[in-house]
Amino acid sequence: MKAIRKALPFMLLALAPAVSLAGPGIPAFSVQTGAGGAQTYTLTLQVLALMTALTLLPAILLMMTAFTRIVIVLGILRQALGAGQTPPNQVLLGLALFLTFFVMSPVINRIDQVAYQPYAAGTMDGPTALARAEVPLKEFMLHQTRESDIATFVHIAGGKGYAKPLDVPLSVLVPAFVTSELKTAFLIGFLLFIPFVIIDLVVASVLMSMGMMMVSPVLISLPFKLMLFVLVDGWALVMGTLAQSFYH
Repeated sequence: MKAIRKALPFMLLALAPAVSLAGPGIPAFSVQTGAGGAQTYTLTLQVLALMTALTLLPAILLMMTAFTRIVIVLGILRQALGAGQTPPNQVLLGLALFLTFFVMSPVINRIDQVAYQPYAAGTMDGPTALARAEVPLKEFMLHQTRESDIATFVHIAGGKGYAKPLDVPLSVLVPAFVTSELKTAFLIGFLLFIPFVIIDLVVASVLMSMGMMMVSPVLISLPFKLMLFVLVDGWALVMGTLAQSFYH
């Protein structure tokens, strides 16, 4: 290691002439304006934009898609069953993720048609493509958002309303959408909880009437809740209801 440290300055001095004689190379960050005002970005800027988009992808998935409602309902359903960590978190997240892609597929297809394909073909610049991609996503979010929630965040932002629903900026629409999704998820979870709570009450009453107060009602009611959920094909009902709740 000492020999390497001593030789390192000499190696750098040997490489210095080669570096100074090298050409300027390709500029890393540059924007060129072509005919018609279209702007062309270098590969470095495109890679930087792609990496930035990938870092924002989890936030977009949570705040602007159907993922929030689906994963909360599945979590409440697991708690209502009382089965502990069954199904595990990985299974619930994977199921919620694929169901989100299924629900959002019409929106993704519209974004691909009106924004990505023209941009990939070179007939549309980046800002215009982003503006057009916002429209299908805003329409989906507006369809799921309550007007009262939008009015609340418009009041918080100090605005006075907008002429059209599509004029609502994402800074107001996204928190209103998430708030509405939380309300809807809790309402669906409340409806899912009712039959399981009834089973718990019946089992607890039977055990008390038999004088078996030392026996945990949860231990006895769990098989009945699982049997009821399987007999009514509960997973298919929950998945179908969740998917239909976005396009009712």
